[in-house]
Amino acid sequence: MEFSANHPIIFIIVGIVVALVLGQSIYFLVKALKRAKQIGMATSTVKKTVTSSITFTIAPAVAILVGVVSLSVSLGVPLPWLRLSVVGSLSYETVAASNTLLALGLDMSTLITDASAFVTVAWVMTIGICLGLFLVPLLTKKIQNGMISLENKDKKWMEIFNNAMFLGMISAFVGYVFCDVSNLFRSAEWLATQGVSRTECLIPVLVMLVSAIVMIVLGLLSKKTKQRWITDYALPISLVLGMASAIPFTMWLG
Repeated sequence: MEFSANHPIIFIIVGIVVALVLGQSIYFLVKALKRAKQIGMATSTVKKTVTSSITFTIAPAVAILVGVVSLSVSLGVPLPWLRLSVVGSLSYETVAASNTLLALGLDMSTLITDASAFVTVAWVMTIGICLGLFLVPLLTKKIQNGMISLENKDKKWMEIFNNAMFLGMISAFVGYVFCDVSNLFRSAEWLATQGVSRTECLIPVLVMLVSAIVMIVLGLLSKKTKQRWITDYALPISLVLGMASAIPFTMWLG
C-alpha cells in the first residue's frame, strides 16, 4: 500500500488522542464548576473566569493554527495537528521538522511520500518535546525553591538571573534565523555547489524584523488605547503578518 501522510488511518489515530485530551479538559472543567458551587463562589465570578479563559485561549490558538497550516505542506495535516494540540510547541516543532527534513535531503515545500522519512520526523519532533514531561516533575520543585531562596537573598540579582535565562532560550531561535547570513560573503562557486543564492539567507532575518516591528507597534497601540485585547492577539497577528511578508521577500531575494 502506498504511504500517505494524510491517510484516513492517521487521522483516526490522531483524532482519538485529541479526543482523549479534550475529554480530560472537559472532566476537570466540570469538576471545577462543581467545586466552585460547593464553596459558594458567585455565579458571575465563575462566568467571568470561564469567559476570560476562552478569550485568552483563542489568541494563542490562532498562532498554533498558522503553525499547523505551514507544517502540513510537508508533513500532512494529522501529524502537525497532533503535535501542536497536545504537548507541542510552535517554535520547537517547526525547527525540529525543518532540520530533520534538511538532514534527510528534503524540504518544507514538498509533501513527504516516504514512510521512513515521515517516521523519522515524527520521532524527532516527539522525543525532543517529551523530555520536558520527565524533567518537570523531577526538577521543577528544586528549581523553584532555589529561585525563591535567591529572591529572598537578593531580589535584584534574581530579576537579572530570570531575564538571562529567558534571553538564553530566545537566543537559540535567534541563532537559527542568522545561521546562514555568512552566505553573503561566500564565493559564487561555493553557492553554486550548495544550490543557494547569495541573498536568500536574508529572508528569515527580514521576516523576523517585520514580526518584531508589528509586535512593537501593537504594544504601543495597546498602551496608548488601553485595549487589553490588542496585547492578547499581538502574537498571532505578528506571526501571520511575518509569514505573509515572507512571500514578497522570497520573490525578491530567493
